[in-house]
Amino acid sequence: MRILLVEDDPELGDGLTVGLRQAGFAVDWLRDGHAADQALQTESFDFVVLDLGLPRLSGMEVLNRVRSRGLSMPVLILTARDATGDKVSGLDAGADDYLVKPIDLDELTARIRALTRRSAGRAAPLLVHGEIAVDPAAHRVTLSGQPVELSSREFSLLHMLLDNAGRVLTRTQLEQSLYGWRDEPDSNALEVHIHHLRKKLGSELIRTLRGVGYTIPK
Repeated sequence: MRILLVEDDPELGDGLTVGLRQAGFAVDWLRDGHAADQALQTESFDFVVLDLGLPRLSGMEVLNRVRSRGLSMPVLILTARDATGDKVSGLDAGADDYLVKPIDLDELTARIRALTRRSAGRAAPLLVHGEIAVDPAAHRVTLSGQPVELSSREFSLLHMLLDNAGRVLTRTQLEQSLYGWRDEPDSNALEVHIHHLRKKLGSELIRTLRGVGYTIPK
């Protein structure tokens, strides 16, 4: 899953970027509201962690523009403002959650997982498909009850395909979810990840629709 982190505090932003990447997310970090607004118009993100007190363009204005464009990805406000009125304004403007600094990284990642489940229409914490079970919190996959070792990218790819089971996802959609700006994947990296998933979890798991994309049938 690809996250846009918008935070102007360099120490906090760096710490969150490192922590979220260690948790298995692809993270792009921007430090001002104008840059975030531009990125959200041209790039595809699965989740936004948004500070309110940003230079050049406030976080609230970024949020207003995101929702006015019809973008529906979850947005979690991360801010030092703890007044009830600020929370109400942020939630009413379209934020999905509100976390007051200082924050605990484990709580942040748990909220990201919860909001992602909700946006996908799931209530259960586990993703289950036949004999395959995926536990996003533990970063764990089992097949017929036996653990399966996946790389971070393989896990993220499987998670995205299962979250969208029955839908065809294009190569661009999958690559944008797996890789941030700092990553330069090889031209065949996606196919390699899919090959590994088929080898570990079954050759019929992921279907290729040539010229269209990939899907895990329901």
